[in-house]
Amino acid sequence: MSPFTGEEHRWLRVAGSVLVVGAVFIYALPKIADLSEVSAAIGEMTDIEIGTLVLLALWNLATYWFVMMASLPGSNVWQAMKVNLISTSVSNTVPGGGAIGVGVTYGLYSAYGFPRAEIGLSILVTGLWNNFVKLGMPVIALGLLAATGNLTSALIVTAAIGIGLLCLAIGTFALVLRSETLARRTGAFFARVATSMRRVVRKPAVSGWDDSLVELRTSAIGLLGRRWLALTTATVISHVSLFTVLLLSLRHVGVGEDRVSWVETLAAFAFIRLLSAIPITPGGLGVVELGLVAALITAGGDRPRVVAAVLVFRALTYALPIPLGAIGYLSWQRRKRTRLERAKGTRTHPVAPEKEPV
Repeated sequence: MSPFTGEEHRWLRVAGSVLVVGAVFIYALPKIADLSEVSAAIGEMTDIEIGTLVLLALWNLATYWFVMMASLPGSNVWQAMKVNLISTSVSNTVPGGGAIGVGVTYGLYSAYGFPRAEIGLSILVTGLWNNFVKLGMPVIALGLLAATGNLTSALIVTAAIGIGLLCLAIGTFALVLRSETLARRTGAFFARVATSMRRVVRKPAVSGWDDSLVELRTSAIGLLGRRWLALTTATVISHVSLFTVLLLSLRHVGVGEDRVSWVETLAAFAFIRLLSAIPITPGGLGVVELGLVAALITAGGDRPRVVAAVLVFRALTYALPIPLGAIGYLSWQRRKRTRLERAKGTRTHPVAPEKEPV
């Protein structure tokens, strides 16, 4: 049994996140490169370079809206935009924000009138497809590195882990879709695992996951039969767009192809994305920066310019959604109040009394 309560666990997670972020930004990065040189490298970018980066970052944000629409029939781009920006803003600022972001997605889409079963299926399918691509990118990077002769034993080991996890994830998903019996057994297995983990934090056991997974399987077969191509295309485009923001950030601060090639950049991006899947800090803050900086410097990048590029990349992909999400939340709340006021006015509008017969 854990000696800590649920509240204490949350505070420990917050403290751990703060320590990691502080260690990276206050200690590690200034040790790696002189921050004045980093600032100078960022300042050398032209207005056109800054503008293209901002436009690409906005496009990168928009690409995930198409992933969401592909997984939730009947949704539109404005709904996907608000839900995505608000949930991402929460995920990037709150420890354990990924789970809270899922709850925000549920709440917002429910307010738009979508059934909870369809919302849950959308979240599950987009999460699976994102992980399939995230696990597959190191495999692609490994092949490209092998073709260019830049393969190392460390990368081989990491890629092998990625391949194994990818095969396990795809295999499990395929088996669940293939057989109702396997779906029921898989649901029961994960229920037992979740129950054992919840006992550690003194939470009650879970139940009914076997029936839920069978129902989910039926819904997933129907959705994927219609939307698998759109979902796969949108997910790949979303990940490639994110990588392109990193690559362009490197080029605009002066890290050329001769120092760090696009293949080496892809490898660093792919492997660090695997690392960031572990929820150490909100949005991988600190972990992603340090990992990318280390990988890109090892590949041959100039220290101050690599740090500059990574900070620009993270400002556009991690920090930018936070204020946009706050604006989206305020807009959603304003519209919600307006709808409630209109509904209230309709219910309480006085009706003129009928005239008495003469």
